[in-house]
Amino acid sequence: MNLLIKGLMRGIILLAFFLFMSLWKTSPDHSSIFYHYGLIAFFLGCASVVYEIKQWSFSKQIIVHYLVMLITVFPTLLLSGFHPLHTFGDVVKVFFQFNKVGIILFLVTYFIFKIKTKFHYSYSK
Repeated sequence: MNLLIKGLMRGIILLAFFLFMSLWKTSPDHSSIFYHYGLIAFFLGCASVVYEIKQWSFSKQIIVHYLVMLITVFPTLLLSGFHPLHTFGDVVKVFFQFNKVGIILFLVTYFIFKIKTKFHYSYSK
């Protein structure tokens, strides 16, 4: 239950930030963009607690996080209007872009974590 609350708090804080930004911008187009960014950030914040479940292997954490992103962020991208969706091929393009960005972000954060852990370990000796 504690992880659920922690995830919701992270998500709500991020969503509130983007909703505030959407009010700050005067153009309705900008408000819509910040609203959708806020939804995506909310889902990311909520799902981030998956990596705090110590009983799960890293592989399981990655798979569960990906599946959560697939059922939350991917549909948000499709409904946001960020990408033209006239054909099924357009949806497939967004799916591949979603995965490409996900892999890049995963690799960047993974290597930052590895470097940070290595530095912290060598520094604490």
